[in-house]
Amino acid sequence: MAKKDRGNGVVATNRRARHDYLIEDTYEAGIVLTGTEVKSLRQGRASLVDGYAFIDGGEAWLDSVHIPEYTEGTWTNHTPRRKRKLLLHKQQIIKISQKTAQGGYTLVPLQIYFSDGRAKVEIAVAKGKREYDKRQALRERQDRREAERAMSSRAHLGE
Repeated sequence: MAKKDRGNGVVATNRRARHDYLIEDTYEAGIVLTGTEVKSLRQGRASLVDGYAFIDGGEAWLDSVHIPEYTEGTWTNHTPRRKRKLLLHKQQIIKISQKTAQGGYTLVPLQIYFSDGRAKVEIAVAKGKREYDKRQALRERQDRREAERAMSSRAHLGE
């Protein structure tokens, strides 16, 4: 199969993660999947809402990510919410485990996508935001939008 024909695209994103967490470092990791999980992902079906990642015994794991059963599958179908192993370099795992050992840091999946036909997950070392930080971010976004609107309306009036 040619590289152009292979699936390249985002399957699922965790939009809530960028709202709830302050993202520090991001990593691309491969996922160990079964055949029906890959087919279900190719149909664009997955949810990262409750998902999280962790390091256990020198290995990275992804847990509580919902990949629904493949509709055409038989008794060989997978369980939708199972623990899946992540494929990272040893040095990356060491760096992530040192960072998460510090207080307040966690591993959050940001998106699942296909790269050259292989399923990948983007995980981030993140720190939880406080409620006032979230309000501040929303306020800044609204102020930026209002300023852009004012500049665009000003540009249209000048024409």
